Amino acid sequence: MLKIKNAVYIKGAADAKSFIEDEKRPIIAVSGRSNVGKSSLINRLANNGKLARVSKEPGRTRLVNYFDFGEFILADLPGYGFAKVSKEEKARWGRIMDAFFSEERFCDLVFALCDVRHEPSADDSDMINFLYETGIPFIIIATKADKLSKSQIGIRKREIAKFFGCGPGDVVVTSSVNGTGIDNLLERIENAINVKNTEGTEEDE
Repeated sequence: MLKIKNAVYIKGAADAKSFIEDEKRPIIAVSGRSNVGKSSLINRLANNGKLARVSKEPGRTRLVNYFDFGEFILADLPGYGFAKVSKEEKARWGRIMDAFFSEERFCDLVFALCDVRHEPSADDSDMINFLYETGIPFIIIATKADKLSKSQIGIRKREIAKFFGCGPGDVVVTSSVNGTGIDNLLERIENAINVKNTEGTEEDE
């Protein structure tokens, strides 16, 4: 099992000139609606409750924030779907996202977050459809599992999978509070690391 020892913040990036590229390590992006639990998930993976800033005010992440997790780099993307920011700010966020996903070198895998308690939003649907179209590998992560019973979680997992047109096995249910699903995510991250290492070996031959 992958063990994360010392994750650290690298920087925030506002445009393609500032985006990080890494030929040896996978870059994993975390996307989702504002307040879906992106920062809490990052902190749980890092075993550090203070690594990513957690705010009760949605819409605080306005850059692509990068974190060094040792064997991989994690990119926290600006949250979408927050209505209280200006049209200009939404447009700026949109440009950042378009630039980030414009080239494969900026991202190897996406963690697409949604709230397990609610039906995915139109913005969530747009994001998943976009990822299907681009062919970027992604994993659907249903957050806040600690808010539901085990039976409710099973029902919601199947409903979310049906909504996005995938199998229940493609949806990982997580809780940043009690650690549900974190080991599953670590296994998938380890797979991404192995894929990247294989690609690097093939290029060297």
